[in-house]
Amino acid sequence: MKPPPPPSSSSSGGGVLRKSRGLSPYLFILLAFILFVTILYGEDFSCFFGGQFDSNYHQLHQTFSSSSSSSTTRDNQKLAFALTGEEEGDRKLGGGGGVGNCDVFSGRWVWDDVARPLYEESECPYIQPQLTCQEHGRPDKDYQHWRWQPHDCSLPSFNATLMLESLRGKRMMFVGDSLNRGQYVSMICLLHSIIPENSKSMETFGSLTVFTAKDYNATIEFYWAPFLLESNSDDAVVHRIADRVVRKGSINKHGKHWKGVDIMVFNTYLWWMTGLEFKILQGSFEDKEKDVVELPTEEAYRMAMKSMLRWVKKNMDPDKTRVFFTSMSPSHGKSIEWGGDENGNCYNETKMIDDVTYWGSDSRKSILSVIGQVFGNSKVPITFLNITQLSSYRKDAHTSIYKKQWTPLTDEQLANPVSYADCVHWCLPGLQDTWNELLYSKLFYP
Repeated sequence: MKPPPPPSSSSSGGGVLRKSRGLSPYLFILLAFILFVTILYGEDFSCFFGGQFDSNYHQLHQTFSSSSSSSTTRDNQKLAFALTGEEEGDRKLGGGGGVGNCDVFSGRWVWDDVARPLYEESECPYIQPQLTCQEHGRPDKDYQHWRWQPHDCSLPSFNATLMLESLRGKRMMFVGDSLNRGQYVSMICLLHSIIPENSKSMETFGSLTVFTAKDYNATIEFYWAPFLLESNSDDAVVHRIADRVVRKGSINKHGKHWKGVDIMVFNTYLWWMTGLEFKILQGSFEDKEKDVVELPTEEAYRMAMKSMLRWVKKNMDPDKTRVFFTSMSPSHGKSIEWGGDENGNCYNETKMIDDVTYWGSDSRKSILSVIGQVFGNSKVPITFLNITQLSSYRKDAHTSIYKKQWTPLTDEQLANPVSYADCVHWCLPGLQDTWNELLYSKLFYP
C-alpha cells in the first residue's frame, strides 16, 4: 500500500463546486485555490494538516507493513535469502497463516521465563559496558523475559546455524548510530556461541567494527554514521557535538565503505532531534567560508532518506542482496506521559506500559510521515523494520543508571539518579534481541 494519495481532481472538485453554490465569489476563489494547491502538491500538502497524521498512525503502520511485503518480491521472483517451500522448516504458523502473510510488528508482549533470555549477559563478551545492566548492579531481570507475539502468527525461532550458513562468504553490515550498534551487538550475541573460540574475532578500524566468523568466511560489521551523510559528528569516539551540521549530498563519503555488503541494516533518527530546524552544509567542511543553511528538521531528514535510497539503487543488486531500514527507537524521558511522576523518567521502571495506544513525544510522527512518503514513492526494494510502537511499551528495558559511567558522577547526581539515567539505550540481553528476531523473520520469511 502506498501512502494516502492526493485527492482526485474529479471527486474533490465536484464536492467543492456543489458546496460553492450560493457562496460569495471571494469564498469560492479561496476554496478553488485550496483545491488547486492540494492537487499540485499532492501528499506533501497533507503534511500541513497535523490532525490528519495524528489520526492515521495506524494507516501509516499498515502502509509500512504492506510496503515491506510488496518489496519482498521483484518481478515475481524470490528475494535474496528468502526461504520458500521445503526450505521453510522453521516457520511457525498461526491462525492468520505464515509469517509472510502476517504483520509481525502488530502484537503484544507475553511473559516467557522458559525461552527468554536468548543468551546470558555474562556469556557474551562483546556487549559494551554501556549495555551490561546486570554487571552494573541492576537488581531485577524481568525485562529479559518478555517475548514479542504477533497477533496473527508466531515469529520463527532464531536459528543461529541457518543465519551463519546464509552468511557464508558474505558480509552483513549495520550502519547508523549507537542504537544500531546495540542491535549489531545483539546479533553477535545471538550467533557467537556456536562458533569455536579460535574461529571468531572482533576488530575496530575507526568507524568500522568487524566481527569475523572465520569458518564461514563471513563478517558482521557495524559502521558509525549517525546521519548516514557526512557530518561533524562522524568520529566514532569523540562525537558529542551540540551544534550538529550535516553536509548535503555527501553519502558517498561513508558509502564507499559499504560497497560489497550483502545484507544492509540502516538506521538514523536520534541525532537529528536537536530542534525544529537543522543545519545543512552546502559545500565542504574544508571550505574557509562555509555555506550553512537551516532547514526544517523534517526536510533535512527527507534529504537523507532520498540520498540513502539513491545509494541503495546504485550500489545494491536487488537479486543478490537485501536492505533493511529500522524505524526510530523510542526513548522514555518523561514519565508524566505514561501517568508517572512529572519529574521522572525511565529510572526505577520495571513494568512496561500497558496502554496499547501509547506513543511518546520523543518519537516524532512527522518524521515517520516523511519515511512513509519517501519509501512509498520509491521502487527501491527495501524492507522496513517498524520497531517503534512495540518498543514504545518497554520503559522497563532501558539501561537507566545500570551502565558504565565514563565520567565520575557528582554528589548532586548521585542524590538524584533520575538526572543521569539513560533512557535511550537498551540493556542486553533484552529488547534489541527482539528487533533481530524481526529482522530474521523478514530476511528468511518475507
